[in-house]
Amino acid sequence: MQHIAIMNKKAGLIDEILSGVKTIESRWYKNEVAPWNKIKEGEVIYFKDSGGLVRAKATVSEVIQVDNLNEEKFINIVKRYGDAINLRTREYVEYYKLKNYCILLRLINSQKIEPFQIDKKGFGNACAWMCVEDINRIKK
Repeated sequence: MQHIAIMNKKAGLIDEILSGVKTIESRWYKNEVAPWNKIKEGEVIYFKDSGGLVRAKATVSEVIQVDNLNEEKFINIVKRYGDAINLRTREYVEYYKLKNYCILLRLINSQKIEPFQIDKKGFGNACAWMCVEDINRIKK
C-alpha cells in the first residue's frame, strides 16, 4: 500500500520533514479513519501541500497507534514524541480533548521528488489522507 498525506501548506510541514526537523507525522482523529489500521512499516508516504503538488516522500519505520485518547495519554505522547512530531501546541487544549485516536508514523529516508499532481476523485474533497495500491493510478 502507498499513502498520500495532505499537509497544511502554511505550517511548512513538508519542509520540516525534508530538513529532518520533523521525523514523526502525527494524525489526531475523533474516529478511526485512514491511515488508522491501514499503514505498516516499510510503506511509503507521499506528501502533498493542500492545494499543491505531491513533492516529497518518506518510508515508515514505525507505526504507533493510541486509542481512547485522554489527557494522561496525550501528556505521555508529548513527553516521548513531541520533539520528533515538532508539535506547536503541547498543552491539552480543546483540539486534543475532542480526539479519540492518535497515530504516529516515524519517517526515514525523507526525500524531495519530482512534483506531480494527483486525482483525488473518489476520495472526497476534504480528505487529508489517501491509501492507494499504486500511486501511478492517481497521478495526473
